[in-house]
Amino acid sequence: MVALALIVGATFGTVDAKKKKDKKQKAEVVLPVELKNGSDSLSYAAGIMVTNGLIPYLVQQQGVDTAYMADFIAGFKEAIAAGNDPRQKARMAGIDIAGQITQRMLPGIQKEFTDTPDSILTDLFYRGFTDALMTDTTVMKQQFADDLFKEKQQTNKAAKEEKLYGANREAGRKFLLENKLKEGVITTPSGLQYKILKQGEGDVPQRTDKVKVHYEGRLVDGTVFDASSKHGSEPASFRADQVIKGWTEALTMMPVGSKWQLYIPYELAYGERNTGNIKPFSALIFDVELVGIEK
Repeated sequence: MVALALIVGATFGTVDAKKKKDKKQKAEVVLPVELKNGSDSLSYAAGIMVTNGLIPYLVQQQGVDTAYMADFIAGFKEAIAAGNDPRQKARMAGIDIAGQITQRMLPGIQKEFTDTPDSILTDLFYRGFTDALMTDTTVMKQQFADDLFKEKQQTNKAAKEEKLYGANREAGRKFLLENKLKEGVITTPSGLQYKILKQGEGDVPQRTDKVKVHYEGRLVDGTVFDASSKHGSEPASFRADQVIKGWTEALTMMPVGSKWQLYIPYELAYGERNTGNIKPFSALIFDVELVGIEK
C-alpha cells in the first residue's frame, strides 16, 4: 500500500474508467484559439509539447481506446474543474488507483500464485482492499492479513518450485553424490567438487585479482550452455570475486597454468534463478583453464 501511495496522482491515467457520455448529448462548442502575445504562444506550445508520448502511454499502459479520446478529454477537464475540491480529489485518486490495481498489481499477484495450491479470487481481493481502507477489521486485522499473505507466499513458492524444478534439483543432487566417489574428485567443505586435469606452477589469484581463463560450461546432462570460445579466441577476463561462488572458490585455489574440472552444486552456482539455458536449482560442470592474472 505504501508503494501505491507513491504512484497516486497520474492524472492522465484516471479518465479511462469514467462513464462514457451520452452519445446523443450535444457536442461541446470549442472556441477558436487566439494567440495575442509571446506568452500566449508559449503556453499553447507547452500544452502541445507535454503530449509527446502520451497517446502510446494511454494505449499501452492504461488500455485506452483512441476512439474515445473525447471522453478522455472530458474527464481531463472534469479533473481540472474540480480544483481543490477534496471529495473530487479523493474520487479521482480512487479511479487512478483502480486502474493501477486492475492493470498491474492484481495480475502480478495472480501470476505469482499460478501453478500453486492457492489462487487469488478477484472479488475477495477487492473486498479486502476496500475493507482495509475503511478500517473494517470484522473479518481480518491488518497484521494477521500481512502474516497470512507472507506465509502463503512462501509455502506456495516452495510448492511451485518443487512442481516446476524439483526433478532438476534431484538430478543435480544425484549427480554430485555419485561424482564425489569417483577417482581424483576432491570435495571442499562448501560442497564444491573439482578434479585437477593439469596442475600449473604459477601464482594463485586473490579474490580481487583480475584473471584470464578459457572455459566451457555444461549441464549435468552434458548440454553445453556457454564457452569462452563462443566469444572469440581470447580468454575471458574478470575479477575472481565477480562470478558465481563456486568459481570464486576454485579460482582462488588454482595456480596459473592449471586446468580443473569443476562440479558446482546449485547453491554455489545460480541458485533459484532462471538464467537462459540454466534452470533454477541446476548443478553445473565447468572445464576451467587459468591462463593468467592481471594484478
